[in-house]
Amino acid sequence: MSQQKMIQEKFSGKTSQSIPLISLNRVSKRYDTPSGSFIALREVCLEVRKGEFVAVVGKSGSGKSTLINLITGIDTPSSGEVHVASKAIHALNQEQLAIWRGINVGVIFQFFQLLPTLTVAENVMLPMDFCKTYPARERRARAISLLDKVGIIEQADKLPADLSGGQQQRAAIARALANDPPILVADEPTGNLDSQTSDDVMQLFANLAMEGKTVVMVTHERDLSRYFTRTIILADGAVVTETPAKTEVSIS
Repeated sequence: MSQQKMIQEKFSGKTSQSIPLISLNRVSKRYDTPSGSFIALREVCLEVRKGEFVAVVGKSGSGKSTLINLITGIDTPSSGEVHVASKAIHALNQEQLAIWRGINVGVIFQFFQLLPTLTVAENVMLPMDFCKTYPARERRARAISLLDKVGIIEQADKLPADLSGGQQQRAAIARALANDPPILVADEPTGNLDSQTSDDVMQLFANLAMEGKTVVMVTHERDLSRYFTRTIILADGAVVTETPAKTEVSIS
């Protein structure tokens, strides 16, 4: 941070820790269908700071997936403002969003979404190839390092089909980390895993949050609450409950 910026933040009363990494201001999302309009989110206000591990829970149709699609720039709001990683992403076009998302947000899906014809290491290298964040000669070494970090380095040269569900999810997390984004967004990442594997994956997310990553996770599994620093409950497109933030998450 430049000295000028530090001085500006000092006199404005803001620091890098106090400025939200994710900020939604009165965000609504309306979908127009042949049968009429459907309001998926209703004037949601939300702030998430660096190092938080936030759960977004709610019944089907409550707006969970719409919320994370807006945070990742996969979708755009009908009204309101979405600021993520110091960028007003509601004002970006699709090409700008793709470039921004590749560097700033790592997305993890319930069904892994690994390309079946590429090795695990090659899957992890894909975001680096797309965004050119690392020189070509360094990409495989970084992929191997990330696979080591998530505990599956020995699977690097196998195809995804040769891995268990838990191993595939770890590979997907490594891929999400490829460009070192400040934010990870996960949509039901433990939905297809057994309880022990779910705990292992959740611990991995908790460790990443302790290292400074910001993690936002959609989940139906409330018995995982011990891992989160904060839980946000949605109903009918609105935030109805928000637990106070904890200062620490579980880490081993």
